[in-house]
Amino acid sequence: MITPATAVFIPFLGAILVVAAGNRASRLRNHSLVATGCVNLAVLIVIALDRGSHAEAQVLLETLPGLRIAFHVEPLGLIFALTAGLLWPVTSMYAIGYMEACRDEHRTRFHALFCVAVGSAMGVAFAENLFTLFLFYEILTFSTWPLVTHNRTPEAVSAGRVYLGVLLTTSVLMFLLAVVVVGNFGDTLSFRPGGVLGSLGPSATTVLLLLFVFGIGKAAVMPFHRWLPNAMVAPAPVSALLHAVAVVKAGVFSILKISVYTFGFDSLESVLRHELIMWIPAVTILLASTIAMKQDDIKARLAYSTVSQLSYIVLGALLANQLAMVGSTLHITMHAFGKITLFFCAGAIMVFANKKYVSEMNGLGRAMPWTFGAFLVASLSICGLPPTGGLWSKWYLAMGTLERGQMGLLAVLMVSSLLNLYYLTAIPFRAFFLGGDVDRGFLENRASMVAALVTTAAISVLLFFFASDLAGLVTEIKT
Repeated sequence: MITPATAVFIPFLGAILVVAAGNRASRLRNHSLVATGCVNLAVLIVIALDRGSHAEAQVLLETLPGLRIAFHVEPLGLIFALTAGLLWPVTSMYAIGYMEACRDEHRTRFHALFCVAVGSAMGVAFAENLFTLFLFYEILTFSTWPLVTHNRTPEAVSAGRVYLGVLLTTSVLMFLLAVVVVGNFGDTLSFRPGGVLGSLGPSATTVLLLLFVFGIGKAAVMPFHRWLPNAMVAPAPVSALLHAVAVVKAGVFSILKISVYTFGFDSLESVLRHELIMWIPAVTILLASTIAMKQDDIKARLAYSTVSQLSYIVLGALLANQLAMVGSTLHITMHAFGKITLFFCAGAIMVFANKKYVSEMNGLGRAMPWTFGAFLVASLSICGLPPTGGLWSKWYLAMGTLERGQMGLLAVLMVSSLLNLYYLTAIPFRAFFLGGDVDRGFLENRASMVAALVTTAAISVLLFFFASDLAGLVTEIKT
């Protein structure tokens, strides 16, 4: 029988197959990687079509009384898992082309760790309780650290120290503490509609909320965001993994799931200085957007853009109403496809044209039309413009701020979107319309890389037409 655990452990099996094939059987290794991703996606689709039969917890192991590793299927986790599952085979195809173009000697280790990271994200998505969520959250940290330091340069090693330092410090000192508090004062560690905090007072609820928001460092809420821009020294497929498929999405998804199923909207509304706390992600949205505008390195610009966009999701969770919850959930998917396209494009530019600075890209669009065309489409999605899916996630978030009567937060969303438009669309504008070295010839010579970025850009457009199906799934949640 296909269960959530099946989707969690297939990627780990894929890692074993990749290692078994190794560099000597590179074709078998590559086929195993892509095939594992496709099988995992098929399993997720079967689970989605029969999600009603998986509502009950699937307990794998009870380590101590009340501490069990268990999975279940609920709308938020299913959407996150489907997003990661759909992106994994596409990212694998891109990563194969990228690593071969770079002639990397450690491709087997890279692809195996990639599988483990995706499996960890699946564990986060289907976690039935806080203990399981925390366990797979930490496995995700340790499996992606070697990917950040993959190049083994002094810069990569330094970035890896920051990566581990920030994520482990926040998770151990705050996230774990918050889990212990819920275990001691809540009704259960399991996720339940309406929350499990019971009679926990407003002061304690406020402290607990802040522990989760700052303790889940993968959400990159300022000032615990530094690891994310530093991690940009990693290869482009790793950046795509960090920003779209697994790491940061696991962070904001965790905050959203905990807000809905551990706190519940009624508990969130009892938080002291609730309106002030909602400005924590709002400040991150504006500051990160402002910093992104000043970055000439394309990956650094995209990194700070991610810091900003993640806080859209955190803000939606803290708004504590159904419209904002729908907006946050949709933004996990819309941002994932848009941002992974942007990082695919950035990697292609670095591989094909050996350029990484925005100021160097004048006229480059004539030699790389597919890459910069996809970049433009993805930019529109991040900005929330039609005909891309990003319009709907930002629409629901804006409606959520209006339902709360928070005109200041609505203004933050609008201003940030204008800043997004400025610093993202400037790149394809330079490439297509400003003069430069146009006699380069056609540079897009890795079919797997170009196919991947065109595919994710096309899906960003398709999501414009199918967003209502995702929104309908989210509204099934009893808040």
